[in-house]
Amino acid sequence: MYINKQKIGTGVPTYIIAELSANHNQDFNQAVQLIHAAKEAGADAIKLQTYTPDTITINCDNDYFRIGEGTIWAGKNLYQLYGEAYTPWEWQPQLQAVAHELGLHLFSTPFDETAVDFLENMHVPAYKIASFEVVDIPLIRRIARTGKPIIMSTGMATLAEIDEAVQTIRQEGNNQLALLKCTSAYPAPPEEMNLRTIPHLAAAYSVPVGLSDHTLGIAAPVTAVALGAAIIEKHFTLSRDVPGPDSAFSLEPQEFKAMVEAIRAAEKALGQVQYDVTEREQASRVFRRSLFVVKDVKAGEPFTAENVRSIRPGHGLHTRYLPEIIGRRAAYDVTPGTPVQWDMVA
Repeated sequence: MYINKQKIGTGVPTYIIAELSANHNQDFNQAVQLIHAAKEAGADAIKLQTYTPDTITINCDNDYFRIGEGTIWAGKNLYQLYGEAYTPWEWQPQLQAVAHELGLHLFSTPFDETAVDFLENMHVPAYKIASFEVVDIPLIRRIARTGKPIIMSTGMATLAEIDEAVQTIRQEGNNQLALLKCTSAYPAPPEEMNLRTIPHLAAAYSVPVGLSDHTLGIAAPVTAVALGAAIIEKHFTLSRDVPGPDSAFSLEPQEFKAMVEAIRAAEKALGQVQYDVTEREQASRVFRRSLFVVKDVKAGEPFTAENVRSIRPGHGLHTRYLPEIIGRRAAYDVTPGTPVQWDMVA
């Protein structure tokens, strides 16, 4: 898959997305600061969310719309939460300009068809589909018809639901698709991440895969890269000390930078299947074990387990020859610390 000609998949650096979500706290200048900080921390892309409370839900306070216990938003209704969290639409073209100036991609998650129309007018290079919208087939179909690359999170979705969404996208002739493993818990505990799903998703759909991560810390993203993730999405905040709907499970700039550095190190460490000796290893080979005389041996005396041993370094005969040397006699006097060679064996 390509976003603005940047390849996303195997054999290239992991594509790292900073999710701004609600961490601007309804302050435009803070949103701009977030984009600058994400660039400095090593992000490749900025992701917004495009909705209003009215495009994502209705203002209703009955039990269906009230958030229950067990989340960081307990006690609020959906309309209240999204009123606090949404990114004003008039900001988004301006934020796009800031991101472009910094060399960052900027795209968004639309939550209804009016948002898709709005983002098309912005000429975003890609779309993100959120885990909660995997079951919104009409919306997925509308996004697919843009022909733009799609990154779709799969939190809460069964394999059958993922399959229906993928097939919907492909039926519209859109094959620019990536799937993200996601655990839709905020924050998500490591034991519920099930990152081994990542290579299974890749094999099942033959698309780039990645991780949309809501854990605290950076272990899960680095592990995901080791398992084949080509995309990492992580919520980003200037400070968790600033209250906000998403700040509790977001990374601060120095943490995000540490994550990027760890991912880049993991990419280098993964390398390729190789059994050849590396250039740096070559210098160490001399310190491997070989056969050495460790006690004085006079000409004609036998080599024994007491006067010949397998020790470091590696200047003597290979250790495989020890049984052949033992019991043979010395051709000449040999002092301790002499590497065993065939010419000293009578």
